[in-house]
Order: sequence, then C-alpha cells, then structure tokens
Amino acid sequence: MKILHAIQSLSPVDGGPPQAVRNLMRAYAPLGVQAEVFCLDTPGTEYLKEVAAPVHALGPRRGGFGYSSNIPEWLNAHLPSYDALVLHGIWNYTNIAARRTMLRLNRPYVVFPHGALDPWFNRQYPLKKLKKQLFWPWQYPVLREAKAVLFTSSTERDLAATSFQPSRWNGVVVPYGAMEPKDDPAAQTAAWFQQAPELLKDGQPVRYLLFLARIHEKKGCDLLLEAFAHVASAAPDLHLVIAGPDQVGLQAKLQQQAAQAGIAARVHWPGMLRGDVKWGALRHCEAFVLPSHQENFGIAVAEALACGKPVLISDQVNIWPDIQADQAGLVEQDTLEGTRKLLERWLALNQSEREAMASRALPCFRKRYSMQETARAIRDLFSTP
Repeated sequence: MKILHAIQSLSPVDGGPPQAVRNLMRAYAPLGVQAEVFCLDTPGTEYLKEVAAPVHALGPRRGGFGYSSNIPEWLNAHLPSYDALVLHGIWNYTNIAARRTMLRLNRPYVVFPHGALDPWFNRQYPLKKLKKQLFWPWQYPVLREAKAVLFTSSTERDLAATSFQPSRWNGVVVPYGAMEPKDDPAAQTAAWFQQAPELLKDGQPVRYLLFLARIHEKKGCDLLLEAFAHVASAAPDLHLVIAGPDQVGLQAKLQQQAAQAGIAARVHWPGMLRGDVKWGALRHCEAFVLPSHQENFGIAVAEALACGKPVLISDQVNIWPDIQADQAGLVEQDTLEGTRKLLERWLALNQSEREAMASRALPCFRKRYSMQETARAIRDLFSTP
C-alpha cells in the first residue's frame, strides 16, 4: 500500500502535527506501507532531510491559507500513483484541491484535524471564528466526504461536532502518540546538559519540572509561572524549565512576570528542544507539566511517559482520563487555582509515591500511545471497503 500524507509544513516550530507525521513515517516501515509526504515548505529546507520518507515540497507557502495554483497541478499529476491520502490539518487550500482530485479518482482519503475543530478557539478568537464560518461551505465537504475524520480521543471527537454546523462526518477515534526513544541515553544526557549547564550543581542535575511546548497563551504558561512562584518557597531546590519556540513574542512578558515574582533565577528558557537534547531534558526532569487550556492530545505528554516520567496536566488535555485511570500523573483544572493544586499535590507526595507514579508512566505509554498503533490503524482503515 502506498499512502501520501499532506501537511502545510513539517517545521518543528509548528509543534505536534509535524512531529506526528515524522513519527508516522518511521512507524509505517515494519508494516510494509510505503509512505510519502506532501508539504508547502521550501524545497531543500534542512528539517525536511530528517524525515524518514520521500518529501515533496511545493513551497514556500504564502499566507496561512496556503493557496498556490501549482497545488492542483501537482495533485492531479501525482495522486493517481497513491492508494490513499491522509490530510493533516484543516482551513487550507490543499485540502480543497485534494478532495476534488481524490473524488475524481474514486480513491479514499482521511482527515486529521489535529484539534483545529475544538470550540475553545471559537471562544478565544471570535473574529477568527467569523472567518472560519465564512469558509465552512468549502471546508465542510472535505470532512463530510472523507472515508473518516480521525480524532485522538472521544473528547476531541465530541467537541469537534459542536464547533460549526452542519457537522455530519464519519468520526473515528484512532490510537495516537509518539515513538519510544531508542537512542543512547548517555548521549542524550550529555547533549542536554551541554545546552543547559545551569541545571547542574556540583556535577549533579538539580531538581526541575519541565514544560515542553510552544510558548503560547493556549498552553497556560502564565498560570504555570504564577503557580510555581506560589510553591517556590516550599521547595527551594526545585527549578522550572520552560522549553519551546516563542512564535508570538510571549516569552519576554513571561520573563518579566518571573522577575517580578522573584523566581527568575530558578526559571530557565532553553528554547526549542529537539533530538538528543529533548530526550535528555525529558529523562532528567522530575515530572512533565502542561496546564494547557486546549490540547486535543499532547505529543510531548506521550513522550514524557515514554521516558518514564509522571505528567502533571490540566483537564483540557483530552487524554487526561487515561492519565488519571493509569495513575501515571496528576490532573487539575486549567485555572490558576488548579495549576497551584497540581504543583502542591506533586510536592506533597513522598519519594516512594513519586517513584511509584513514575513506574506506571512507561506502561501507560506502551498500552495507549505508541505511534506504531496509529500507523496500523490508518493502514487498516484503508484496507477495508
């Protein structure tokens, strides 16, 4: 079977969806699936070389909608050579053009919205909601006529149906997650502490909680800083690492917030982490923390579990029921009070309780969040009439 995955960009700064595509390209190989990627990145961009599959880059992309007259021409010429198509994301021109071609070819396609239909966005950005409402007559048929619209949890699926009307499609919940790290832990450790030497004291790592995500208001960074300031005196040896790309210019404001709270010396900003540096940071944190206001899945949550780390998350991270059921972390509301309670509950655990929670993290990952199962589910979807 030959499957094409189409995504606007594979840039690591775009967070979870590009990482999911990179993981899927690795996960297909043992299943005998031949997979390739179509994107609107500039050909030859360095991060495209890291993808374990052929990449067809038709960029650079112009504007968020990603319109290009070259897209239909490329799709009409090349889609006949694929058995199926996976569209990642919505609100873009590629989806509209691809739908037309796949219907003409009578071949199946599926859509991964990647959380883009969560009603949180409508509440938070009402002007953007109006634009999306105007675009819905073009976007909706892409979803309605797909073989399946793929969601990472039943929560995401149910919320998506409430964002715009009409909303009738074949919603399917599929396994989702990350790839378990297989590289040298010693090399990952060295790479991490070379980038963040301030987290070593007398040659030993200090205690730290790790936030690993885009620095964006959606992620609850401000709540985390204020909550950490609240508990800082109770745990004077604990540090906080806020790692991720700053796409909206929020970091300077957050650093000022940390300085005003008197915790600047204990909050670290290493930027976006990738490869060995990322895995090293995850391996050595005490716990992973993400008080997000909206998260259809949270690949970094799964990656933390894969490293055997407990996860401290809000109840707006849609996989929270799994984490709670498996006792692999702690869950609270995405409010200041909830985030404070999240940290206070973690600090109230004794060492044996923390170790017991950590021991449940990797089994939770392997049972629920292996990207190998995602690849298998997609293959099986396309294998059935």
